[in-house]
Amino acid sequence: MEWQVLTSLIGDQPFTVERVRLSNGVAVEGRFMLPDLAKLLADDQVFVAAFVRAHGSIKEMERVFGVSYPTVKARLNRISEALSFVETEALPSRSEILDRLRRGEISVADAIAELEALK
Repeated sequence: MEWQVLTSLIGDQPFTVERVRLSNGVAVEGRFMLPDLAKLLADDQVFVAAFVRAHGSIKEMERVFGVSYPTVKARLNRISEALSFVETEALPSRSEILDRLRRGEISVADAIAELEALK
């Protein structure tokens, strides 16, 4: 069954995947939560894929979908509300933490806490 058929069958009803079969025939059972992108309606998934292929160009999205700038922005805003926030800040490296400690920018206790967070 194609994913478009599946998403049209379930609509916006919440669901949990309980079985996954790999192409080599191995099946894994359990309760698997889908990532937010997979929970979007099929049309919204297509829209997000087109946005990525357009390298985030709203002007290109206007052209591809034949809609106005405000329409593209409104749809992106609606879709973004359905997605969880992704933390993009990388953790500092061990050497960066120690350098900040040497310069007196952080206390020993703060350095220890940051180093333990890296584990």
